[in-house]
Amino acid sequence: MPEKLNETQLLTKNWQQQLAESFNNIEDLLHYLHLSYHDLPVSVAATKDFPLRVPLSFANSMKKGDPNDPLLRQVLPIKDELFAYPGYSDDPVGDLPSSTQPGVLHKYHGRALFINTGSCAINCRYCFRRNFPYPDLQLGKKNESAGISYIQENPGIAEVILSGGDPLLLSDARLAKLFKQLSTIKHLKRIRIHSRLPIVLPARITDDLINALTRSSKQIVIVVHCNHANEINPRVIAACQLLKNNGITLFNQSVLLKGVNDNPATLCNLSEQLFSNGIIPYYLHLMDKATGTGHFEVSEIEAINLIKQVQATLPGYLVPKLVKELPGALSKQFI
Repeated sequence: MPEKLNETQLLTKNWQQQLAESFNNIEDLLHYLHLSYHDLPVSVAATKDFPLRVPLSFANSMKKGDPNDPLLRQVLPIKDELFAYPGYSDDPVGDLPSSTQPGVLHKYHGRALFINTGSCAINCRYCFRRNFPYPDLQLGKKNESAGISYIQENPGIAEVILSGGDPLLLSDARLAKLFKQLSTIKHLKRIRIHSRLPIVLPARITDDLINALTRSSKQIVIVVHCNHANEINPRVIAACQLLKNNGITLFNQSVLLKGVNDNPATLCNLSEQLFSNGIIPYYLHLMDKATGTGHFEVSEIEAINLIKQVQATLPGYLVPKLVKELPGALSKQFI
C-alpha cells in the first residue's frame, strides 16, 4: 500500500476498484497511518460482528502519525465498543416496529423509507444500524416490487427515502430501474437519497450515475453525511459539484461525536466548508444510542451549549438544526 496517494493517483481507479481495495484489517490501516497497536486501544474483538471497512480515499485524508485524528476515530474499532452502556440497545430509534414489510419503514407522515441494501462503503463505528437485521429486513431485488406497490397503495406518501446501508452501492442499472418505477407514481413528489459515498468514495459519482438520477421525473435530493471538514477534499468537491450542476439538491447531516466534532470551532468550520461547496447544513444529530457506541456520546446539555456558540458565530442559514430521534415519535425532535 503506498504511503500517501495524490489526487491524480486516486482518480486512476474506478469506484468498484477502490471499494474492493478498502482497508479491512486494523494492522494494515495503522501501518498506513504510521501508527501501532500501542498508540490506540484497538480491539479485534469489536470487529467480530461489525468489521472494519475504510476506503483508501477516506484514509488518505487522515493525518499520518496522529492517533487522535477525527476521521480515524470514526472508523477504528476500539475496546470501548465492548462495554455495556446503560440505555443503549440494538434498535435505538425504533426501526423494527416501523417495518411494514421487508425493506420498507413507514415512521413519519408523508415519507416512507426503503432499506435498499445492508452494505456500506465504510463502517462508521457510531452507526445506529450497526446491529440491524439486514438479512431479514432489506429490500433486495425480491422485495422491490412489493415496496413499489406499498408506495402506490398509499397516496399520502409524497417522498421516498432510499437508505441502507448505502443505496448508492447499488448498480446504475438497478438504481435506474428503481427510479423509473417510482417515477410512475403520480402522488410521489421527491426521491431522497441518504448516502455517505459522495464523501467517503467520491469516485462513485460518475456520469452514468448522473444519467440514472436525472432521468427521473421526480425531484432528487441527496443528503450526504459529513462530520468533519477534513473529510472534504478536492475529489469530494468535484463529486458534489457534478451533482449540483445536474440539478440535484444537496444537504448534509452530521452526528455529534465526542472527540470528533464536539467543539464550536470544528462545527463552524464544517458548516462553512459545506456551504462553500454547495451543500446545505441540515441536521446535527445527537447520536442514536446503539449498542457499541457509548464512547461517542455527547450529552444533550453539552450539545445545546455547543449549538448556541455556533449560532453566536454563524448566520442562521449555516447553523444545522440540532435534533434527536425518539422511538415512536411522529418526527425528529428539535432541541
